[in-house]
Amino acid sequence: MKSGVRALGVAESFREDRSTLAGVVCRVDRSVDGFVFGQCTVGGSDATATVIEMIERLDRPDVSYLLLAGIAPAWFNVLDLAAIADAADRPAISISFEASAGLESALREAFEGDALEWRLETYRAQPERHAVAVGDETVFVRAEGCPREEAVQTVRAFTPEGGRPEPLRVARQAARAVAAFDRR
Repeated sequence: MKSGVRALGVAESFREDRSTLAGVVCRVDRSVDGFVFGQCTVGGSDATATVIEMIERLDRPDVSYLLLAGIAPAWFNVLDLAAIADAADRPAISISFEASAGLESALREAFEGDALEWRLETYRAQPERHAVAVGDETVFVRAEGCPREEAVQTVRAFTPEGGRPEPLRVARQAARAVAAFDRR
């Protein structure tokens, strides 16, 4: 992958009622050259809209990929990868860092009625999750808007060491810093 290729990594830091989302533009050579922030409701249904709004505000046509930390930030505020990829007109790749049997049983324990049905419908519509070896680590990848192999190559290219792609590592740190500042 060419050294100037950029990805926007989006990660969160949450507290009781809201989640701070940070977006970091990072080149594959690890140079950071942009930030954007947003908030979504913990346990809500606005994470997808928040991510799309962040991408629009950032207004960076030079970003080639969207890397999202997980599929359900802010306590099951499930992301719709197809809606994000379509709105951004570029691939959306969700990366999670732990093996699991999926979210359906946890969703059923935490929600009921329309709140449960919306989450199940959105979650079931997401691309299948695949384990990907990155160095000595394993991450779990879902991709919308690009073939699976391109998503795997992208995740590996943006992960210079450890198991967390650099745009997501920096975005998580930025989200934590902003959330801590907001609590003052």
